[in-house]
Amino acid sequence: MSERTTDVRVKICGITRPEDARHAALAGADYLGAILSEGFGRSVSAVVAREFAQQGGPPLVAVMVDEPTGEAVVKARQVRASVLQLHGDESPETLDELRREGNWAIWKAIRPRTADELSRAADRFADHADALLVDGWHRDHVGGAGVRFPWELIERLRADLPPGLALVTAGGLTPETVAEAVTRLTPDVVDVSSGVESVPGQKDPAKVEAFIRAARSAGGEQ
Repeated sequence: MSERTTDVRVKICGITRPEDARHAALAGADYLGAILSEGFGRSVSAVVAREFAQQGGPPLVAVMVDEPTGEAVVKARQVRASVLQLHGDESPETLDELRREGNWAIWKAIRPRTADELSRAADRFADHADALLVDGWHRDHVGGAGVRFPWELIERLRADLPPGLALVTAGGLTPETVAEAVTRLTPDVVDVSSGVESVPGQKDPAKVEAFIRAARSAGGEQ
């Protein structure tokens, strides 16, 4: 396990209501995430997601799943996205196409079940993505299912990940588990959705605050 101190950043994802975005921003979230692809439990339109990005507030992460490049670009521009988070089977070439279309960072989500899957994904996307988001595998969901990935994979391979590829950890994180995740995995960003909800799609203010507080404390921030 790495011994470095992590100045970890926090992303509150799956936001569906402007009031939840405002509270997360006030609570100290570093990123706000909106699912712009249709057909998911927390999907929102670009019109709604645009309300989440306040002037001077946290950057907006546009979460998409196998969107055609043209449609992805239109949606990302509509919401003034700072990050595109891709949860489907997007290829490295697709990531390169999207990068050429805007001044945004690219995060590629993966759901590894073995160390070999993690290593191959890191090698595949290292020269094309700004960050690798590691989520839990679920047969029916590409993300947001609250499923934890095998943390020992990251513990074993963290030092071998490409230095220019940031690590975002997601999947099954809660206010009670995020401190352990930060300590064991030394991520650059921790990402939570269902773990801070009162009901699906509605963030619980107390849980959001507790999650951010626990992450910051474990990352060495006061």
